[in-house]
Amino acid sequence: MPRMLVATAPGKAEIVEYRDRKIAANEVMVEVEFASPKHGSEIADFRGESPLIDEYYDDDWKLLLPRSPDQKKGVEFGSWNLGNMWVGKIVVKGVDVKDYGVGERVCSYGGIRETHIVNALGNHRLLRVPKAVSWKSAVCYDPAQFALSGIRDGNVRPGDHVAVIGLGAIGLLTVQLAKKIGASPVIAVDPIEVRREAARNSGADFTLDPKACDVGLEIKSLTAKTGADCIIETSGAPSALQSALRGLAHGGTISYVAWAKEFLGGINFGREAHYNYGRLIFSRAASEPGPDYPRWDRKRVERVCWEMICKGSIRGDEIVSPVVGFEESAKAYCKYVDTSPELSIKLGVAF
Repeated sequence: MPRMLVATAPGKAEIVEYRDRKIAANEVMVEVEFASPKHGSEIADFRGESPLIDEYYDDDWKLLLPRSPDQKKGVEFGSWNLGNMWVGKIVVKGVDVKDYGVGERVCSYGGIRETHIVNALGNHRLLRVPKAVSWKSAVCYDPAQFALSGIRDGNVRPGDHVAVIGLGAIGLLTVQLAKKIGASPVIAVDPIEVRREAARNSGADFTLDPKACDVGLEIKSLTAKTGADCIIETSGAPSALQSALRGLAHGGTISYVAWAKEFLGGINFGREAHYNYGRLIFSRAASEPGPDYPRWDRKRVERVCWEMICKGSIRGDEIVSPVVGFEESAKAYCKYVDTSPELSIKLGVAF
């Protein structure tokens, strides 16, 4: 029987067996070769800390509301298949599927498991992976969307001083995009050396360790006292937002991409924020309508990101690290995603 990676309890992952159903006429079955989880929003669910476990976002009210007693929890431990994206080859296709063939390599959303059954009719998220595109780049399709939205929502333009705080997958892709746009300098901030090294290899002009310097002051020093026109914050740490407020140019914009936890301390709006007329924009590619709707919607963001991946404009080869075998994935998830994230950037799983 095929197997998948499941969160069996908060903070606990196991490989369990499952049974595949027969595919429908509109579907394909994919044998997964590589997969990867998210390291941000997914970990809050894994730890049992997400507000969406007991609440849900009501799109009509635009509020988080309590789940009723008869509603399922936002996370069902024991059945939740951990993971975000996968790459694999089609092994079976339904009789109505004309646009995909057996043997084609494709990529899409879904958990870390040995097979996936996917709708293949009119599904813009079932993506062909060109031979020239590495699987590591393909599984960065999702974080690339939040990086692109963070850049757009921050109104980054050629010549802007840009700082990126938090160098996980979203942050490192943001560094790449900022360089492509022509921002200068691009300053990358993270306490983890392996992530700062990846940022340098991705084109960052300067990297800063927040444990070793006053980040806001250094950003001002590196921009001739002006500060950053835009700071994209992806870490969610209270100290990171305070550093962003300190390093922001007068009238600049903080594009806040992170899914933060409750701030219990470390934020003081009575300091630089009070003087410098900054803007704080909460950026999320998946929340629609966005600022540029209807010209830009989620589908357009997705399409543009995949085009950039296919052209090699953004790459995930420096980002997906470490890579472990599927048999090791339960222990690796707990280690690299949960308890020791400083040892990784974005976990990859090879089958």
